[in-house]
Amino acid sequence: MTQAAPQPARRPPLPGRSNRNRSLFLVGLVTLLAVLCALSVTVGTREVGWADIWASLAGRLETIGQAAVALRIPRTALALLAGAALGLAGAVMQGVTRNPLADPGILGVNMGASLAVVVGVAWFDMTSANAFIWTAILGAGCTAVFVYTIGSLGRGGATPLKLALAGAATSVAFASMVIAVVLPRGDIAGGVRSWQIGGVGGATFDRILPVLPFLAVGFAISLLSARKLNSLALGDELAAGLGERVAFARASASFGAILLCGATTAVCGPIGFLGLVVPHLCRLLVGVDHRWLLPLSALGGACLLLAADILGRIIARPAELDVGIVTAFLGAPFFIWIVRRQRVREL
Repeated sequence: MTQAAPQPARRPPLPGRSNRNRSLFLVGLVTLLAVLCALSVTVGTREVGWADIWASLAGRLETIGQAAVALRIPRTALALLAGAALGLAGAVMQGVTRNPLADPGILGVNMGASLAVVVGVAWFDMTSANAFIWTAILGAGCTAVFVYTIGSLGRGGATPLKLALAGAATSVAFASMVIAVVLPRGDIAGGVRSWQIGGVGGATFDRILPVLPFLAVGFAISLLSARKLNSLALGDELAAGLGERVAFARASASFGAILLCGATTAVCGPIGFLGLVVPHLCRLLVGVDHRWLLPLSALGGACLLLAADILGRIIARPAELDVGIVTAFLGAPFFIWIVRRQRVREL
């Protein structure tokens, strides 16, 4: 009597929401993003009308309102790109580590990129945009490897609590090192302090263009990692049994997130908590399927950073609050709530 050939293991279904509801959330976020983009162009220290907006888009700079719009358009574009990058990077990091506390800021990745840039400026007179970007990506990558290595030591491996503690300690140490590097250099101290807060003010298309290829590659790698992250969510052993190369899946997804974090930090400075808040909110809406979670986290990150930038212009008129300050006020209570939850061992 012949035995039936063994069947390949089937991938267990992931819990989540219906595709119809997910599609509605997707459409809702796209609509909200369009509204926020319009508000970002119109709201500021000077209110502008649609006539000035259309005239500015046509290249006319005849009035103060048209000049204001011309400055806000690249700022809006940078906030959209940076928010999408950080939201997506946070979702990927949480998926790779199965750690609900994972975030480019909390894990020290943004601060590692910042330290690398500051050292390059202070010690090597770095000035070119490409040098900033490559240095920030290198710093982010080295920091991610360092934090994961430290968090993996001891019993239990890389638990969420150990990774969060290792990242927080690394971030504090690197912040102190940034101050130590900058203090003797009064000629760069003002610019570095302003950049360290994290913001999108003063954006120009000349600043944005060099970073676009890095962001494009980071977006592509991260979004294509969705199926791999779904496998990793089932556990390493089950993922390997399903034919997934676990080490390669983690490395490739992490590389995409590091590209996004490093490139964003190079042009905006370190912006914290956005990569923590957005994936959690999106997970509540669409479940844990990364095929939906990743694009929605990118859209949600863009919406949140645009909203934070608009809020920063309104509450401090005629001055402005940088988005790094606004996101810190929004994200810190959210972080405390996550830490106090009972189920923080894994996603």
